[in-house]
Amino acid sequence: MSLRVGLSGGIASGKSSVAKLFEFLGITVIDADRIARDVVLPGTPGLHGVVDLFGPDILTDDGQLNRKQLRDIIFSDPAEKERVDALLHPMIGSTLLQRSNSAPGPYHLLDIPLLVEGGWQEQLDRVLIVDCAVSTQIRRLCERDNETPESAKRIIDAQIDRQTRLAAADDVIDNNASIEALLPQVYALHRCYCALADVKNTE
Repeated sequence: MSLRVGLSGGIASGKSSVAKLFEFLGITVIDADRIARDVVLPGTPGLHGVVDLFGPDILTDDGQLNRKQLRDIIFSDPAEKERVDALLHPMIGSTLLQRSNSAPGPYHLLDIPLLVEGGWQEQLDRVLIVDCAVSTQIRRLCERDNETPESAKRIIDAQIDRQTRLAAADDVIDNNASIEALLPQVYALHRCYCALADVKNTE
């Protein structure tokens, strides 16, 4: 199995931009958010479970999950967030590991927003955190998702704090600046992970 690197960061940290740069280098990125969308598609046990929790009003007119409504619920009520996590995280986690076990290349990335919260560190060879200031997250959420500064702060506060996330990191990418500033950091880590993969394969 290739070297398993977990990628995470707070909301609007720029984690997706970092993932795309690794993909440009030919590295497989397994995205937990994509898997999270797959497990609540119409007809899946995941969506049936969410409807059992919140009723049919959680669906759009065409039977899809109303993601905005669900996000509003879980970010305003920690108890509801725990119920949704308990339902969906096991489904997402088992799919992630299945895809990881067959990932090609010297190393691959598991893009997991809730990496630290979910205790994934023990199943990974490295943890890579994309970091930026809280003020940068708030600005990006307001620009990207039309959040107010107050609602953006609530979303950030509902996640694990920045210091705890950084404490779990083996590697950190600073994303307070432009995407151009990401490139040399990604290239350096790419070389590092390839070297670590070589060591792992000779053990």
